[in-house]
Amino acid sequence: MNVSEIDVHAVPDGAFLLDVREEDEWLAGHAPEAVHIPLSELHDRADDVPGDQQVYVVCKVGGRSAHAAAWLNGLGRRAVNISGGMDAWQAAGLPMTSETGGEPFVA
Repeated sequence: MNVSEIDVHAVPDGAFLLDVREEDEWLAGHAPEAVHIPLSELHDRADDVPGDQQVYVVCKVGGRSAHAAAWLNGLGRRAVNISGGMDAWQAAGLPMTSETGGEPFVA
């Protein structure tokens, strides 16, 4: 699997950020601008991912998102994996929000 990776600090403002983690992970904490499509639903929802712009894919640590990015690239999308996932995002102090009402936590 040959997928380009990008550091969390290099994700541009306004980028299409695709979070492929499961629902409980998403609810616990995610980037405010991210679009949530769990990896288990990506095949059926591929049309929800734009084909006319770079897509930045994230999961917890980077494994699932690397697979998702490779699959999307196989469809002709331009996807890159965010190195270190949401663990790296949180460690970098980048903005996060929680749907559970508490402090964001990447479980």
